[in-house]
Parts: sequence; structure tokens; C-alpha cells
Amino acid sequence: MTLRVLGVDPGLTRCGIGVVDVEKNRRATMVAFGVVGTSPEESLDQRLLVIATSIDEWLDRYEPHVLAVERVFSQLNVSTVMGVAQASGVVIAAAARRGIPVALHTPSEVKAAVTGSGTSNKDAVTKLVTKILRLDAPPRPADAADALALAITHAWRAGSGISNTGAAATGPGSLSLTPAQRAWADAEAKARRAR
Repeated sequence: MTLRVLGVDPGLTRCGIGVVDVEKNRRATMVAFGVVGTSPEESLDQRLLVIATSIDEWLDRYEPHVLAVERVFSQLNVSTVMGVAQASGVVIAAAARRGIPVALHTPSEVKAAVTGSGTSNKDAVTKLVTKILRLDAPPRPADAADALALAITHAWRAGSGISNTGAAATGPGSLSLTPAQRAWADAEAKARRAR
């Protein structure tokens, strides 16, 4: 069975969206990607409405099995964090209305899953997303590439030796994790300890 994941890199100004289909053998294929943009000159309610309307359209058009959203982390700029959290809430609610499960992934989990290192920069993530999805050109802007990376991360996680709770699996299959999966599990465990 192919798993269709819609990834969202939330933000008020630029909300990245990407859809991938991932087969059991982890082969990922890009279905669509884009960015929903809103202007800081617009009122907050109108900006959130634009994001809500757009995510509704993407969910209806592509019918994903699951939604993967970047987990909001505290940053120095509180207003940026608030905007990201508000956009995330709108996206999560849209999925909940349709009964679509939502998974949250930290930036370090995504970087580790896609590149093998939880500290990779955006260029490295974009480069590997381009390679994994066999694209002729990198997805632009970076918000779209990040959304595709989130979708890939979730699909690989769902089909890897890592359980849905985020804990590294133990038992017979756990030793077969790739170096990238091990780095990802380590980054995820570190993120959980930091909470």
C-alpha cells in the first residue's frame, strides 16, 4: 500500500505545503507542493482564513492518509512563534474535521530523517529532498522543501523501526535501522528529554 502524507511547514507569511506518496520500500514520489502566502498588512483573522481555505482545498484535492506538521518550538521572536502556532492550529483543526490523523515532528527529527544529521542546514535538507524525490530541480521556496521533508519523515517513520509513539523500537527489527534512522531516533529522544 502507498501512504500519502501531506506535510505542512506552518507560518503566517509563508506556509509550505507538500504531498508525497511513499511505498512500503520507502520509495517516495512527489505529488504536489506549494506555498500559501499572506501579507503582514492583512488582519490576523484574514491571514488565518487564507491559510484555512487553502489547507481545506489541499486536503480535499489530495486526500492524504495523514498530515505531518512541524512542531512549534520556542524561538527568540515571540511574535513569530505565535504566528506559527496559530497557523498550525488552523491546519490541525482542518485535518481533525476530516478525521485525518496528525503527526507533529520537530525540525531536528526532520533533518535527521532526511539528511542523517539533526543539525543540517536548510540547503542540505532541500538537496536531499530533491534527491529522494528524484526531482529535476529543487522545490522552491525552502518552505515547500521543508513541507516535503516533513511528509517524507513521517512516511519513513511510519514504515521504519520507529514506533508511532516516537520511541525507538526494540527487538529483532531494531538493529536494521539505517544510520539516518538511528540519528533521527537519537534526535527525537533528545528533543523529548528537553521538554
